[in-house]
Amino acid sequence: MIDVNGLLELAIKETENLLEGEIFLVKELFKGYEWNRIPRNDRLLLGTLFLNHVNKTGGSIQVIEKTSSGQQKYKASVQNSM
Repeated sequence: MIDVNGLLELAIKETENLLEGEIFLVKELFKGYEWNRIPRNDRLLLGTLFLNHVNKTGGSIQVIEKTSSGQQKYKASVQNSM
C-alpha cells in the first residue's frame, strides 16, 4: 500500500535540489520506475496535494501553465539557503 502523504513529503523534499528558474512536473521529482509503480489514482491525488501545498505555502515554487496533456507545470523560484 502506497502512502500518498509520504510521497508528497518526498516530492517536497526533492524540490530542494532544483535550480532557480527550473521548470518541472511532479512526476519528474521521482525516478521513472518509482513514478510508474504509483497507481494512477494515487498519482492524481499526489498532484492535487502538491498543488495545494504550493498554493498554501507560497514558498520557492510557483504554479505556471499546464502542459497540452493537462499536467501542471511548476517553476522553482529563489532557493532557500540553509
